[in-house]
Amino acid sequence: MRTLGIDLGSREVKIAVMEDGRIVNKSKVSTMTFYREYCSFDGKILVDLNKLEIDKIDKAISTGYGRNNTDLRMFKAINEIKAHVYGGIYQTGLKDFILLDIGGQDVKVVKVEKGIITDLDLNEKCAASCGRYLENMANVLEIPLNSMSDYYDNPVELNSTCAVFSESELIGKIAEGIDIKRLCAGVSYSLYKRLKPLMSNFNGKDLIVTGGVATNKAVKHYLERDYENIISVEEPQFNGAIGCCYYGESFL
Repeated sequence: MRTLGIDLGSREVKIAVMEDGRIVNKSKVSTMTFYREYCSFDGKILVDLNKLEIDKIDKAISTGYGRNNTDLRMFKAINEIKAHVYGGIYQTGLKDFILLDIGGQDVKVVKVEKGIITDLDLNEKCAASCGRYLENMANVLEIPLNSMSDYYDNPVELNSTCAVFSESELIGKIAEGIDIKRLCAGVSYSLYKRLKPLMSNFNGKDLIVTGGVATNKAVKHYLERDYENIISVEEPQFNGAIGCCYYGESFL
């Protein structure tokens, strides 16, 4: 059995193929390139699997912002919460955990008990607690995004609650001559401060972190203050696509 999972994100489309319970192929492409180069339109958006060099698919499941636009004759759409929870279960083997997924434009916090979703909260309104915020601030600092996450000691205080105003505040701190390491730490800590109220009602021992921000060392360091175990999955950015595959193989 070969199952295809596609996570149609705001910035990138993540693709995974599972064969008999094992992920055998992964790839990602920018969202614009995906729709422009690998899709056509005939009342619905049709995905050209031949162009993606994917064949012999028995089931196909989609999730993400564009899940309801894919070819409904082939794809079954599932919501992002379900996809990410199943991805977390597949990648860790856990059935009781808190899932924190920080994407480019939204944040999801989900409590899972005995494999069942028992609570959730979302932030889709403000970019200041999402991956796009970190990207913008790294550009202001003129430092690679991965390098920025290396620093977490003595963070400079950034108090603006708006992503746009935060850039101006950061520029002011640069003008004051604040050390670049403190500036980098301050950016990650400011994101953590915005996550903390969202997660205040989600108590548990194990926190699974997924999404692009799961690679941010500083944010995970700050999260260690609130959770006993911070669990990094092997493929944090592919978690939604992997969850689609797992759902297709296990429940369809």
